[in-house]
Amino acid sequence: MCHACVTEAVKARMLSRRHLLGAAGAGAALLALGPVSARPLLAQATGRVVDLTHTYDEDFPTFDGNPGILKEWAVRFDESGYQLWKLTIWEHTGTHIDAPLHFSEDGASVDELDPGTLVAPLCVVDIAAKAAEDANATVDPEDIEGWISTHGDIPPGACVAMHSGWAARVGRPDYRTDAEGNFAFPGFSRAATDMLAEMGVASIGVDTLSLDPGNSADFAVHYSWLPSGRFGIENMAGLDAVPPSGATVMIGAPKHREGTGGPARVLALV
Repeated sequence: MCHACVTEAVKARMLSRRHLLGAAGAGAALLALGPVSARPLLAQATGRVVDLTHTYDEDFPTFDGNPGILKEWAVRFDESGYQLWKLTIWEHTGTHIDAPLHFSEDGASVDELDPGTLVAPLCVVDIAAKAAEDANATVDPEDIEGWISTHGDIPPGACVAMHSGWAARVGRPDYRTDAEGNFAFPGFSRAATDMLAEMGVASIGVDTLSLDPGNSADFAVHYSWLPSGRFGIENMAGLDAVPPSGATVMIGAPKHREGTGGPARVLALV
């Protein structure tokens, strides 16, 4: 295909999209989210959108210390009139999804996640105070009970996210390890996630590298939560900018076949 043909096709596509959006307006966007579950949630929002996603590049911290994404120019604008990158991506890097298949032999892959779980009430459990004292602090049952006593029951199908304050450390060595080089970051305890599973919670999220704390030796949360058919979100951002309850999270999970997870765009409607 000639470069000029591609450029003209892109222009035509853009004009077609503008016409469609102008004619359909906001109503089409809401209908695309689903007429039953999403619209009542959206109707409760004030219209403020908070991005819970870190910008993803070669320098973003990863569990193994290697770059999670590599990019090289495939087509340059000055040569072809359009441009695109060739990307090499490791699934579990950046703000990303852990699908059940990540820690089970035959669990659901990321493309098989129930779309109804990707738009959910967001409940934020704040453990920043104890995380400041203990780098490997965990969300424990008493934190969940304290949240419920203040904000009411956690809705079935909710996403429960841990705010530990760790997102502010991205770009610093202590996001990942302590001064001795040991993994050190907050996460969920197995007792807390067992409690959330009984409540019908669909997903959990953390503002750190892992659902389990950094000093975990057995990945107990990964090995219990994910094989139960639920999923997790790691490396979340912006949790300090959303209320503990009342927001709606929209989880832009990737949809590659047989994926064990992958980078995601996560937004909160407040």
